[in-house]
Amino acid sequence: MKHQNGRRKLNLKGSHRKSLLRNQVIHFISYGSLTSTKANVKEVQRLAERVVTVARVGNDFNTRRRINAILPYKEEAVLKLFNEIAPKYTQRAGGYTRVIPMGRRKSDTAVIARLEWV
Repeated sequence: MKHQNGRRKLNLKGSHRKSLLRNQVIHFISYGSLTSTKANVKEVQRLAERVVTVARVGNDFNTRRRINAILPYKEEAVLKLFNEIAPKYTQRAGGYTRVIPMGRRKSDTAVIARLEWV
């Protein structure tokens, strides 16, 4: 049974899915937008919003440790998250990102969407 199992598997093994989502969140933080399939974008949105919610508290030791556990690859992205992105959303209760549908991909008709900051 799949009761209360809300994650999308994305046709990947767990370790590959985890690294893909981490890399896409780092790309999203670094460049400000992400264009991919709608399923990928929705999963990246979940992780990105969770990361911003944790980072809103401030740049103390435990917060930095929690963010580094989620995004261990790029220190530049973590610094940008703490210095530029999280301070913008301290007064916002949630919903830091938006998904914009962009139609279908021509080759395999996958639904494409763009993720960007609000």
